[in-house]
Amino acid sequence: MTAYIIRRLLLIIPTLFGIMLINFAVIQTAPGGPVEQAIAQLTGEGSAITERITRAGTGEILQTPALGQTTKSAYRGAQGLDPEFIKELEKRFGFDKPLHQRFFDMIRNYLVFDFGESFFRDRKVVDLVLDKMPVSISLGVWTTLLVYLISIPLGIAKAVRDGSRFDVGTTFVLVIGYAIPSFLFAVFLLVIFVGGSYLSWFPLRGLLSEEYLGLGFRGCVSNLACVADYFWHITLPIISMVVGGFALLTMLTKNFFLDQLHQQYVLTARAKGLTERRVLYGHVFRNAMLLVIAGFPAAFVGILFTGTVFIEIIFSLDGLGLLGFEAAFGRDYPLMFGTLYFFSLLGLLMNLVGDFMYTVIDPRIDFEAREA
Repeated sequence: MTAYIIRRLLLIIPTLFGIMLINFAVIQTAPGGPVEQAIAQLTGEGSAITERITRAGTGEILQTPALGQTTKSAYRGAQGLDPEFIKELEKRFGFDKPLHQRFFDMIRNYLVFDFGESFFRDRKVVDLVLDKMPVSISLGVWTTLLVYLISIPLGIAKAVRDGSRFDVGTTFVLVIGYAIPSFLFAVFLLVIFVGGSYLSWFPLRGLLSEEYLGLGFRGCVSNLACVADYFWHITLPIISMVVGGFALLTMLTKNFFLDQLHQQYVLTARAKGLTERRVLYGHVFRNAMLLVIAGFPAAFVGILFTGTVFIEIIFSLDGLGLLGFEAAFGRDYPLMFGTLYFFSLLGLLMNLVGDFMYTVIDPRIDFEAREA
């Protein structure tokens, strides 16, 4: 297993390099880059020019020239601006260097986890990510735990009662829940329970009310009122994500159990006089839960970083999903590529943890023997 883990860790390097290279190449060809975004801000998208723009991280002021010049430019909206001013913008965003040099400079910095500063927020990428992390972790952790706590017992119950009314009825509910997009269900909950034309039971935005924002993590944990306020705020977002998330896992659990219930060792255990509960949880559970439990790390990463964008937007939760959406929309390259690198690396490591979980749950699995 040690040799397998070392090989997988080494394989992460070219995989991560390929992910960054493909995304870098695709994003560079997209219109509306940082220079054009800055020009649009300066010109007010065709209205009066703002007087100045601050160079990120230095405090230096760039004076914007007057319009009226006839200089041509490759950037949309830059016609009439001073070429020297355009060069200053290119230098500010690093576009004065060749494409390949920008890419390798970025990778060199990312190897030491130096993600630079945001183009338009004047803050380090790491600080921005750390500020938004609690929101996304809250959504990811509680959603993943609830999905597993609901799906595994329900899947087992459906497998034991296969073909019964309970099985058919719950399957009907699961299909409906799986068919409804989480963001659409979130809008429904928002309209019904958040002060629309119906009920006003839950807050509209944030993880905490204003009176608890200054307590910090330790202060809030030690304050029961703050803890209750926290769960009050995340109830609807969590429900929105759980409804569409547990259907697939429930059906997988059911199918795994059904497959194991027809194996020879189950018939042998029953013939020995073991109780049904002992057969189910003492023999079947470990084999049936192998894929379900081992996939927990990857499921958590998927929910944490890909399943919360619309939920954060709908419920005004300032998390990583909303941060990534705004970075992509505003062409904030350091923020885009920095978060992409970090989360891709985390996802690859979680896949490795998932493989390790296989051997923990079932020691008979030997990846080295399989490769041999």
